[in-house]
Amino acid sequence: MIASVSGRVAHVGLDACVLEAGGLGYRVHATPGTLAGLRDGSEATLATSLVVREDSMTLFGFADAEERDVFELVQTVSGVGPRLALAMLAVHSPDDLRRAVATEDLKALTLVPGIGQKGARRIILELGDRLGPAADGSPVVPAPSTGGGAARTDVVAALTGLGWAAKQAESAVDAVLAEESSAGADTGAVLRAALQHLGGGSRG
Repeated sequence: MIASVSGRVAHVGLDACVLEAGGLGYRVHATPGTLAGLRDGSEATLATSLVVREDSMTLFGFADAEERDVFELVQTVSGVGPRLALAMLAVHSPDDLRRAVATEDLKALTLVPGIGQKGARRIILELGDRLGPAADGSPVVPAPSTGGGAARTDVVAALTGLGWAAKQAESAVDAVLAEESSAGADTGAVLRAALQHLGGGSRG
């Protein structure tokens, strides 16, 4: 694991830079914001993450370790690879991503090229509170709980967006709501339970 690279900036391109260190030139892919802070010929240090594939080794660079850690964490979500993770950090700061996930802000997440409604719901569901609190100390307010009726509508919409047929989604949500009091039912909890209920069922 190459955790960081320090050296002279040999080149700054549109999506990557070259840092010379120890007689080697490291091509490092980075966000436009990170690249904008670099100047040819200057000294720089980037926190880095090395992504190894069967046919390639790609180095990604970040202004600080926090960005790198978020980059690595969001890749644990199904369908999120390093390029999409980098795009997320190009659009949002780590704290903005934390708020978007915690408040289930689909609109904010779909601002990222390559993330649609289905992908945004999956990111919210799979990340949960794993990104942690905002680093600047500002509160991250979780999405408010809704009544059973509203929860049912929202969860059915989320499940159909994830690929299940409407009848399958409605059946799963109704089964979940029947097992617990619908009064004050939390949308996120109902969604997770419905996904577990659907299990390995085929999608429409």
